[in-house]
Amino acid sequence: MTTVLVTVATVVVVVATAVGYVSWRDRRRSTPDEDRTAGRSARDRQLRYEGDRQGVQGDAVQRAQREHNTF
Repeated sequence: MTTVLVTVATVVVVVATAVGYVSWRDRRRSTPDEDRTAGRSARDRQLRYEGDRQGVQGDAVQRAQREHNTF
């Protein structure tokens, strides 16, 4: 039983060390400025797209109302 516990503990330590190292290495690769810039760019594109969609939908509703005279 002791052998099983030691083996499991060793595996847990090795996996935790590997995950920690990979996380640390990946965190060093990307700088926070890149992350912030990418996030800001994505939000800007999303807001622009939503605004365009809203404008197109509003135009379609107004056009349909004019065609059917349903004010």
